[in-house]
Amino acid sequence: MEQKEFVNVKNISMTYHTLSEETKALNNLTFEAKRGEIVALVGPSGCGKSTILSIIAGLIKPTSGEVSIDGKKVEGTNKKIGYMFQSDHLFQWRNILANVLIGLEIQNKVNEENVTRVTKLLDTYGLGDFKKHYPHQLSGGMRQRVALIRTLATEPDLLLLDEPFSALDYQSRLAVSDDIARIIKKEGKTAIMVTHDIAEAISMSDRVIVLSNRPATVKSIYDIKLTCNEGEEFSPIKCREAPEFRHYFNNIWRELDVYVQ
Repeated sequence: MEQKEFVNVKNISMTYHTLSEETKALNNLTFEAKRGEIVALVGPSGCGKSTILSIIAGLIKPTSGEVSIDGKKVEGTNKKIGYMFQSDHLFQWRNILANVLIGLEIQNKVNEENVTRVTKLLDTYGLGDFKKHYPHQLSGGMRQRVALIRTLATEPDLLLLDEPFSALDYQSRLAVSDDIARIIKKEGKTAIMVTHDIAEAISMSDRVIVLSNRPATVKSIYDIKLTCNEGEEFSPIKCREAPEFRHYFNNIWRELDVYVQ
């Protein structure tokens, strides 16, 4: 069965105004994400990728255009969206279980059923033995898994990931991006991810959207088809070994407006 549009970003433009000037950040952006897909946004630094996530989340209003999620126009902050940032933002004085329950506490939804569900998530994804530990006792990769499970705890329809692995060293980044992508796929979530890492975007995503320099426009959209996970559990690390991987990488690299000084 063909997937239907779940997130629809239509003709989005964004202009910031100051007393002395105006800066156009986004120019007539249009793209979509289907239910259950991971979509990556790549582009030069400062082109407005994080601004796009903020607009989708309803944190800021675009100058023109609109965003709809599951057929409903985004107006104001959407409680069914989970946002994962570069930093894990875990509270050092709360243990891991207490950190994961924060979103449910804010929504006044901490009950036996939800605590059981969250505990099962921790158990399923290798954190069951660390529920009573504190953030400083965990590795950076484990902390990012905790941050994702905290986001999943409120049962969002859509995940927004803003450079979620950039604070990690290279080896940890590979392992954690593999973990996070597996979890997102296993939980059946739709995700839109901002990253500067082309290899990360290709290996994790169903679609890669290449943006131009500011004001950002959509230069190209790549539907990623890699022969790496047929009959096996989804694994971005294995996807990097696919014969098509280098083809996508070279094409996307050529399209980015990046120049080495």
